[in-house]
Amino acid sequence: MIEKDMQYFTIEAPTPREALEQMRRQYGQEARILTHKSVRRGGMLGLFAREAVEITGYVGKNIKPKNPVSSPAMEESRQRILAEARREQSLQLILKEIESLKQNLRREESGKSGEMPAGLAKIQSILQTNDFTAAFVEEILARIRRDFSLEDLDNFPVLQTQVLDWIGEQIRVHPPVRLSQANGQGTNVFIVVGPTGAGKTTTIAKLAAVFGVGGGGSSPKVRIVTIDNYRIAALRQIETYAEIMRIPVACVESAGEFRKFLAMADGTGLILVDTIGRSPRDLAKLAEMKDVLDAAGTRSEIHLAVSATTKASDVEEILKTFEPFKYRAVILTKLDETLRIGNIISVLAASRKPISYIADGQSVPQDIEQASVIRLLMNLEGFHLNRERLEKRFGERAKISDAYWS
Repeated sequence: MIEKDMQYFTIEAPTPREALEQMRRQYGQEARILTHKSVRRGGMLGLFAREAVEITGYVGKNIKPKNPVSSPAMEESRQRILAEARREQSLQLILKEIESLKQNLRREESGKSGEMPAGLAKIQSILQTNDFTAAFVEEILARIRRDFSLEDLDNFPVLQTQVLDWIGEQIRVHPPVRLSQANGQGTNVFIVVGPTGAGKTTTIAKLAAVFGVGGGGSSPKVRIVTIDNYRIAALRQIETYAEIMRIPVACVESAGEFRKFLAMADGTGLILVDTIGRSPRDLAKLAEMKDVLDAAGTRSEIHLAVSATTKASDVEEILKTFEPFKYRAVILTKLDETLRIGNIISVLAASRKPISYIADGQSVPQDIEQASVIRLLMNLEGFHLNRERLEKRFGERAKISDAYWS
């Protein structure tokens, strides 16, 4: 506190010790320090300046300094010291308030017991159980801290409803493939690429059954072409499916053969292309496959098959490796083989990639459907879903086979 009826002084010295000794010599043991700071003195254009210490203080008016200054100079010094002291006190008050705010924020984050609030901890546990990535979980927790008060965290139904909405908002859905009509629109070419074991061949068979067999024979024709002649078993599998469905199937090995096939199949409603299953690290073979697929030109639509069982880091690598193919969306396969899909949702959200189809079994064509937000949210564990509300928010689930098979 700044007392009235005091005389104020300023002392400058090379070191704090010298400044304190000078204050004691001049004003005695009763002198008190108000402010203390380092200053630079002398030099030219900022060069060769020396460090010094400046202290301001006060002492009772009845104390006579040994080297008094004139009254006008003393008054000027007094006013300057008082102004500086007030600024110093204001700064200290502001710093104290900032520290108090920080402590309050830390208390809100950690709770009164020093741990994470129960509602926040429960959401974190559910997200981690569903294999969401650490970055995705932290983003959700940050939004909760920003949008919810400490008291609101006790209302878990409201909290989980909001979190489900946030998750659903990050799921992008791509429209399904369409059959071209016999009106000069040309032939749609739907190509599925992806790593070995992702389920490309089964996906092609399902789509062929949906569009080529369903609909009572009035559907436009569908053809299958495969460039995977390296795996005899896969070729025989697709040929068996095609024979059962009475759908023409062909195998090509080069861009020239592919162009010839496309020319001969002109007018077909849909051409489904099964591709070579290659490791994402086999860049040379992937480049060869891309050269063949480029023969389809702009009328092709490429989708990337990714197994739901793939861990997040591998999904990231697959997405990057197949980026040169300029795939439009991801087909999520083997959903029936895992209970946790947070890894897929996290990585696709971060890379802003949409999903076109979801496959969840080996049955042809029943186990495939158009991608939908509600379908993926239904696969999350630990949440209590209000399906009616979520369908109003994000749309209903629809199996494409239901539209063609009755």
